[in-house]
Amino acid sequence: MTPRPRTPLVHWTGVLPVAAVVLLAFIWGRSLPSALVGVVSLFLAAAVLAAVHHAEVIAHRVGEPFGSLVLAVAVTIIEVALIVTLMVDGGEKSAGLARDTVFAAVMITCNGIVGLCLLIGALKRRVAVFNAEGTGAELASVATLAGLSLVLPSFTTTTPGPQFSGPQLVFAALAALALYGLFVTTQTIRHRDYFLPLTTAGEVIDTEDHADPPSLRAALSSLGLLVLALVAVVGLAKAVSPAIESGVAAAGLPSSVVGVVIALLVLLPETIAAVRAARRDRMQTSINLGLGSAMASIGLTIPAVALATIWLKGPLVLGLGASHMVLLTLTVVVGTLTVVPGRATVLQGSVHLTLLAAYLVLAVSP
Repeated sequence: MTPRPRTPLVHWTGVLPVAAVVLLAFIWGRSLPSALVGVVSLFLAAAVLAAVHHAEVIAHRVGEPFGSLVLAVAVTIIEVALIVTLMVDGGEKSAGLARDTVFAAVMITCNGIVGLCLLIGALKRRVAVFNAEGTGAELASVATLAGLSLVLPSFTTTTPGPQFSGPQLVFAALAALALYGLFVTTQTIRHRDYFLPLTTAGEVIDTEDHADPPSLRAALSSLGLLVLALVAVVGLAKAVSPAIESGVAAAGLPSSVVGVVIALLVLLPETIAAVRAARRDRMQTSINLGLGSAMASIGLTIPAVALATIWLKGPLVLGLGASHMVLLTLTVVVGTLTVVPGRATVLQGSVHLTLLAAYLVLAVSP
């Protein structure tokens, strides 16, 4: 007789979020010694992996493309919470933290996650196949929001420096929310078939055939544990952030590296889930996770930070520098050329990863 699968409550992914929240309660508001920072970091990494597991359980229950949105929104909640909490504590020195983190998220998702998954898919099937219509809509949305939120502030003249004025910031926030809402509606309702995985022959895969979906009870349990894991990730990351900032300063690195570290941390769940999907020949799911996370990062983070400026002190710097604009332009152009055929080889995946490598090098040595 086949044994019953373990429920999330007795699996390590069920125990770990609870343990991480308990640890968070003990260390909250305290200065951590070096030895304890290592322990907290281990719990933080485990909480991220637990969040991936529970998000995938929920995603399997609701199906694609709804499942991709679950993890994208969850990751963005982490990102917004980290940015806002660090900006509250950082004052003027954190004026560019939101810009640095959002741009890092765009580069990591559009070049890192997408490039890595295209490379895995192409190595496995020689050609990675995806839906050009849905992927093109995702890329167009990301490019538009990135241009409005991260490039345009460098060219406005109402306020000095790469900043929006009050009315301009309100417009950017509302535009981001509106486009993200339209994107979600398009992805989940009006043109859902554009965002479903394809076979190598171009046929839509409307069902997950590798396992039966979890029960409603298991999905609800995972939902609760996902919330606990996200709380733990945000809180523990906040606890170790002073060590990250001091480490970056001690190494003589630019302050923008803090944004890169935050983005790498919060996008780890997306990366793991996207790679798993690519290994299961669900390339469109991988792309949905990558570009959908970029869309959520801009579409939800910018409005949240704009709202937070009501009580935050200091300027909010959003405009990118010249070198980052070049990288963003290359990302959009290369992404467009990758999307148009609906098929990609190892070369396209490698080109995207090269762009990510260039961004990381310039982040450390601008």
